[in-house]
Amino acid sequence: MLAEFLPGKSKGAHMIILGVILLVLGLILNIQLLYILGAILAVVGVVLFVVGRTGRAVGGRRHYY
Repeated sequence: MLAEFLPGKSKGAHMIILGVILLVLGLILNIQLLYILGAILAVVGVVLFVVGRTGRAVGGRRHYY
């Protein structure tokens, strides 16, 4: 599963990683904005990751990366 998060795989995976980093920084630094942005990026990243892995065209696009 970690092999899916290697660089060059998909933008969804990069967004998940960035979202988790922002979530952690928001919690450590107690900055609410970073926490909210991290949560949004993580959720959008998971959605893009799942849609990209289905292998079917969704919304007229075959790939979202």
